[in-house]
Amino acid sequence: MTAADVIQAWDRAGPDAIHPLRRVSEDAYWESGQVQAEMLATVIPDGAKVMDFGCGDGRVAIPMAALGYEVTAVDSSQRMLDRLAERAPDVTAVHAAADGIAGHLGRRRMDAVYCLAVLIHHSWADCLHTVEKLRAATKLGGILVLDWPVSDQPAEADSWIGVTTWSREQQADACARIGLEPVDSGLPWSVYRAVKAGS
Repeated sequence: MTAADVIQAWDRAGPDAIHPLRRVSEDAYWESGQVQAEMLATVIPDGAKVMDFGCGDGRVAIPMAALGYEVTAVDSSQRMLDRLAERAPDVTAVHAAADGIAGHLGRRRMDAVYCLAVLIHHSWADCLHTVEKLRAATKLGGILVLDWPVSDQPAEADSWIGVTTWSREQQADACARIGLEPVDSGLPWSVYRAVKAGS
C-alpha cells in the first residue's frame, strides 16, 4: 500500500471504520484517547510543543492539549481535521502529509512528535520516508513515539488497515541512519530520542 492509497481510503472511511472502539461506543473511543494521552505524558515533558502526526479527529490530540501540551495536530485527511475542528476549534490543525511538515514548521522544531496510527499501514519505503520527516521535525534531544512494530516475520501491509512490521535489524539500521536512539519506556509503542544521525 502506498501512502496515497492509505490516505484516500482513510478519507473515505466513516467514523466507525477508523477505530474498533467506535463500534463499542463513542465514550469508549474518546476514553481510549485520554488513556493514550496519559501514557504519552509519562515520556513527554510537561508543557512541551508536540506534534500529533496522523491525528485523525483528535482522539489523542484533544486530551494532550487538555493536559497542557502545545499541540499541533497534523493529518493528510481534511475530513478528519474538520471533525477535529468541530470538537476542539482551539487545537492547531495542519493539513499535510509527511512532505508538508517542513513547509508548515519552517525552522521551528518540536520537543516531541508522536505518531500512533500511521506507520503501521504503509509500505516499508513510505514508513521510512515518514519517519525521516518526523525526525527532521523534532529538535535534537526531543522525543519521538512511533507505532513502528517489529516482528520475527516482518511483512508489509496489504490493505489500508493492514499492519506493516519490521525486523529488529531493519529498524536498528534505520534508526542509526536517521538519528533515533531507543528509549526504554514500557509503552506499547517505540520511543526514541532524537540524536545526530550516525551516532
